Amino acid sequence: MIPAERRQIILDMVSEKGIVSIAELTGRIKVSHMTIRRDLQKLEQQGSVVLVSGGVESPMRLAQEPSHHSKTLLAEAQKAAIGQLAAQRIKPGSCIYLDAGTTTLAIARQLHHHQDLTVVTNDFVIADYLLDNSDCTIIHTGGAVCRENRSCVGEAAATMLRHLTIDQAFISASSWSLRGITTPAEDKVTVKRAVAAASRQRVLVCDSTKYGRVATWLALTMNDFELLITDDRLPEGVERALNEAGVSVLLAK
Repeated sequence: MIPAERRQIILDMVSEKGIVSIAELTGRIKVSHMTIRRDLQKLEQQGSVVLVSGGVESPMRLAQEPSHHSKTLLAEAQKAAIGQLAAQRIKPGSCIYLDAGTTTLAIARQLHHHQDLTVVTNDFVIADYLLDNSDCTIIHTGGAVCRENRSCVGEAAATMLRHLTIDQAFISASSWSLRGITTPAEDKVTVKRAVAAASRQRVLVCDSTKYGRVATWLALTMNDFELLITDDRLPEGVERALNEAGVSVLLAK
């Protein structure tokens, strides 16, 4: 059976059942565990399925970005651990970007001891926090204001970023998979792509609860990132698949 036939059978089974185990797939298609895993990774890179522990399921669609307030109540311990681990990788004297979000806010909360640091952000909450709690040089992108997320989006923010040279960009997402990060808000895409192009290193900071969600617009692929910092609750096989794709993974305990 050729790969295209196997993958169509997988898609049909997932469509029918919602979630399918690897054992079910190997029994139905009569191929090895590793062959099925390669097929699943290929399908996830295409955005068709999402790996879960021991199997695969249909992606969960994100219809709209959650508000800043609602995000502050989610995965607080994981975000704090991710923020601490990310801050440890920031070198004194560097220029970093903190994307809009509560995970990147957790990074900002670790920066009060960092010296000679320049922080670029499109997030008003992050900028306000750093004004009162750090000696960092702060650059806000400006641009069209998204009230729900307390941040700036759109072409004006992206244009500002294109004029900078950034050492490390810590980029957030409300939905991600092996394919990349997605968003239901088109005006966020241009900002994420602009900062990715302006940065020497791109780091995705995102907790595992966002994994397996998809939205309409693909902002960046996983190949655009050198590093993922997340928590230790990823489904089985995801870390290995990312490593094989050239993305290093750090797990915050």
